[in-house]
This record gives sequence, C-alpha cells and structure tokens, in this order.
Amino acid sequence: MLAWAWIAIVLAAALAQTARNVAQRSLVAQAGTLGATLARFLYGLPFAAAWVLTLHALPATAAPVPVWHAGYFAWVLLGAVSQLAATAFLLLAMKQRNFVVGVAFSKTDALQVAVFATLFLHELPGWVTLLAIGLATTGVVMLSVPRKAVAASAAGGVNAWAGLAALYGLASGAGFALAAVGYRGASLQLPGVSPWLSGGWGVLWAQAMQTLLLGGWLVWRSPASLRATATAWRVSLVAGSAGALASVGWFTAFALTSAANVRTLGMVEVVFSYLVSHKLLRERLAPAEKAGLLLVLLGVGVLAFS
Repeated sequence: MLAWAWIAIVLAAALAQTARNVAQRSLVAQAGTLGATLARFLYGLPFAAAWVLTLHALPATAAPVPVWHAGYFAWVLLGAVSQLAATAFLLLAMKQRNFVVGVAFSKTDALQVAVFATLFLHELPGWVTLLAIGLATTGVVMLSVPRKAVAASAAGGVNAWAGLAALYGLASGAGFALAAVGYRGASLQLPGVSPWLSGGWGVLWAQAMQTLLLGGWLVWRSPASLRATATAWRVSLVAGSAGALASVGWFTAFALTSAANVRTLGMVEVVFSYLVSHKLLRERLAPAEKAGLLLVLLGVGVLAFS
C-alpha cells in the first residue's frame, strides 16, 4: 500500500492547500501578506499537535516518541527558513515592474528540486520523473503568466527577462525547492519511524520554528499585522486548519518518496486552484490556458501512472 499511498496523500494535500489559499487570500487585505502567512503557521500549530497526539494514541500508529538529534533539526530548520525566504523573494518579485517574469521563474521550483535533491540527498530522478517535471512546469508557467503580460514583458526585450524580477523569481523557486529537500532530508533522519509519525512531527516542529521566526519579525516590524490576524481569528482558524492538513500530507509524502516526485505531483494544486477560481468567476478558458492545464495533467499523469 505504501508504494502508491503517497499519490493519494499528495492529491489530498493539494486539495487542502487550495482551500487554505482561498482562506488566506481573504486575510491579505486585513493583515498583509506576511500576516496572512503567519496565520497559516500560528493557527495551524494546535491542529498539528492534535494530529501528533492522535497518532500516538491510535493502536495502528502508536509508537514511542522519536529520538531527536541535531541532524534532524538542521534539516527541518533548512526547510522552515527556506520556505519563509521563498515567500519573501516572491513578494519582492511581485513588487518589480516586470513582476510576471518573477512569478514565471518562481515556478521552476520542481526543476530545482531535482537538482538540489541530487546534490544534497543523492536522489537522482529517473527519466520518467524528469519528463513529468518538464511537462508540468511548462504547463504551470503557461497558466501563471497572462498573455498580455507575456507580450508586455517580451516587448521589453531580453532585459525584461534578466533583471531583478527574474533573480527574485529564481531565488523564490530555489527557496521552495530547498524547503522540499529539507523536509525530505529530515524524514530520512528518522529510520524506523512510520511515515505518519515522521510527517506529523515534521509539521509540528517546522510550524513552531516558522511561527517563532516570522512572529518575531512581525512583532518587531509590523505589530498591526498580528492584531489583524487576532481580529480575524475565524478566517485565520480556517486557514490554519487547512494549512496544517495540507502540510501533514506533504510531510507524510516526503517520508514515503522523493522530494522530486512529491513536488511534481503537487503541481496538480495549480489545476485545482485555477478551476476553482474560474468556476467561481464563470470565465472561459483561453486556448493557451487549456493547453497549460493539459500539460500539467499530462505531467502529473505520467508520474502517477508510471
């Protein structure tokens, strides 16, 4: 069962993350992007803790608390800090004139995962995974970049695709890629621990670190954002619970298979989000958008059914 269970887990995580994104978007107007990001971690902590306690209490998953060591926490910290840095770089990219270029380059995280996983974890993706990454990444970029924005950026020449926006976008993609590698590396530090417990504890430790780091930054730089997340506690709870559920899925999948597999199949989240938003807005898909969706689904299908 565990040989294919990661596929169902990643699909469920992608759905939960889509729900989290919807809730998180409504917080941005009140608390800002970083405040909404903190709500995802802070309000998700109780749910992550409840999940870990439940796993230790259930007969099917009950086991002693894992033995922690410095190597484990180093990998988790790498993932937690990289994820926060990726968010910051993405915000910087969006502030640039050619922000669409930054967004496009940030979607290369799956390609960068393959590189970083090979370098740091010695997990070299097979040709099927590389093909799936190429197809899905191309599709995601097509969906992420509006046609008018592409034309405007292209009109700017090569410089438009080689400026600060591009650098910030690549840095954002690298951050998300390193986060995936860090969380996968942490799971490999717990041999003999079930993937369920490895995933649950990984989420709990990572979100605790991110809450302290980002929360401390906002206390220093933007206390109003903290007050806003407290005022909008109902939406924050929804974002936190859905985010914790998604993170549990990602971390459990990282304990079952390679980071490249998880990140590639996880691109299906873009399809979920895109279909939800267009269903709500009742907009028709342009031919290029249909082609992008098809490429993502093709890449995901190649990986899932290989």
